[in-house]
Amino acid sequence: MFAYCADPKSLEGLSWLSCYLTTGTHLSFYASFLTVLVLLAVTAPIALGFGFGGAMAARSGAAPLRWLGKGYMAMVRGVPDIVFFLFFVIALDQGIEWLIHQARCPGWTDPIRNGLEFRVCPQAKMPPNSAPQIVHQIYGFALAVVTFALVFGAFAANVLSGAMKAVPRAQIETAESYGMTPRQVFRRILVPQMWIYALPGLSNLWLVLIKATPLLFLLGVQDIVYWARELGGSKTSTYAYPHPDWRLWYFLGLLVFYLLMTALSERLLARLERRLSRGQATASGEAQRREGGQTA
Repeated sequence: MFAYCADPKSLEGLSWLSCYLTTGTHLSFYASFLTVLVLLAVTAPIALGFGFGGAMAARSGAAPLRWLGKGYMAMVRGVPDIVFFLFFVIALDQGIEWLIHQARCPGWTDPIRNGLEFRVCPQAKMPPNSAPQIVHQIYGFALAVVTFALVFGAFAANVLSGAMKAVPRAQIETAESYGMTPRQVFRRILVPQMWIYALPGLSNLWLVLIKATPLLFLLGVQDIVYWARELGGSKTSTYAYPHPDWRLWYFLGLLVFYLLMTALSERLLARLERRLSRGQATASGEAQRREGGQTA
């Protein structure tokens, strides 16, 4: 990074540290923080979409849809996250390759499964072996996003289903008495009202999602945990920047990062809860009405 970093062995003190912290591997470490933030930004709305779909399916009058929604919530919530992550990523990857194999290699005669091995034709490999490394990384990241969204979508579905049931029945009946159709009642009354009841559960789910991002390391994505372990481990004199075991300090940095993320999230969620509580028949909404009356 700097001109004086050409010969690391001649460096000492702050010069050595400045060169050490700006190596290519450290730049990858800093970029991995962006990977975590992108995962959160992409996964959260997708998981919420899965959750809303699952909650709607669980409330459906059609028995197959209702069974599907309730089965999705029960199955995913009943399996430990780490087990589901490790299983589903492999299953999804092999499922995609199997479908491509059937389309591109209809004349393939060798068995796809040979004992514990899974073999498809070269044209069905995803991504192709000749693809650039960035394509492999994006593909692995996409699999991780789908897996995270499915897992946390099941929990979101349970939260949203409970929030829909918490909306006062009197409001639904009042809307129906005004001649609203079931679709209008759902869109104008039920959905706007349910968010204040769902927010506490969704807030907890968001914080759990933040804490679950280190599982990217288990899914083969080079995240902050991967780089903290790699960079913090003991480096001998064969390395350009030898140092003792510094994993304690690297993981301490991750601890601070996650605490800051949690603190910022709690502040934003508190503001969102206050905004959604306006005019609602909840304790928070009543407190705001009293506060407004005293101010007036």
